[in-house]
Amino acid sequence: MNNRNLLFALALCCILLAFGAWILGFFHYSAPVRQSPAAQVLPNLQSPSAAELKYAPPRPQDAPESIREAVMLGFNIINDTAQYAPKHVGNELACATCHLEGGTSKASISLVGAAATYPRFSANHGTSIDLAQKVQDCFARNLNATPPAYDSREMQAVLAYLQWISKDIPVYASLPWALPGKLDTSHKPDAAAGEKVYAESCAACHGDAGDGSPPLWGKGAYSDGSPLHNVDTFAVFTHRFMPPEAATLTPEQSLDVAAYVDGQPRPHFAPAQSHGDAGQKSPQGK
Repeated sequence: MNNRNLLFALALCCILLAFGAWILGFFHYSAPVRQSPAAQVLPNLQSPSAAELKYAPPRPQDAPESIREAVMLGFNIINDTAQYAPKHVGNELACATCHLEGGTSKASISLVGAAATYPRFSANHGTSIDLAQKVQDCFARNLNATPPAYDSREMQAVLAYLQWISKDIPVYASLPWALPGKLDTSHKPDAAAGEKVYAESCAACHGDAGDGSPPLWGKGAYSDGSPLHNVDTFAVFTHRFMPPEAATLTPEQSLDVAAYVDGQPRPHFAPAQSHGDAGQKSPQGK
């Protein structure tokens, strides 16, 4: 009986020693396997800094053959909206009014990288919206027309184009060419002073009554739901880009003229009821 107990004890010790050796071996070999890939991958997940981003949007004609037709149509819609998307223009403006050269010119509001910044929160909607909803907003609020449906040829073309010119921009990268939300000044906008600035610096192109080319108020201009119908936004745009290729207005002058233009009559923004597939509604108003 004693011999049996001794043999049983020895066998149990051998089993425990073997199990312990297996445990040590498992942690010794598996730990590096789990750690080393992370050490190699993590540095590659870091987005480049704003200073490292290069402004080199690809040409639409260089898009892969499988999407080239759509990309070219999107480019043309932005440059000549009335010709290529006539059902979706309700005033005298075009996408290129604010987005020169298909949105690739740094002398206007650039669209390069825009596709990499969505979905994102929209104050107008009170929730996060995707790129298609933003495009719809632009048509409805700036061109005063029913925007293209989500599954329409026009929408798919614009989305394809925006994705193409943003192809080298990391998702949610900080875009150094993006416009600031407001000018760095404590100046209080003065519409009366802005009227004088407008007469001296803006009327030659935009007309004494704001009905020039492009119009800034009146029935041919953007609606009161447009992002430009905001003193800070309009002032940033004016200070950065007006007059084209030779911006001369000071931040204070830009705020004054923005206040003046903001106070002029323009079409009222009324959200359309529905466009697109079932269950997909139009952008909502403010």
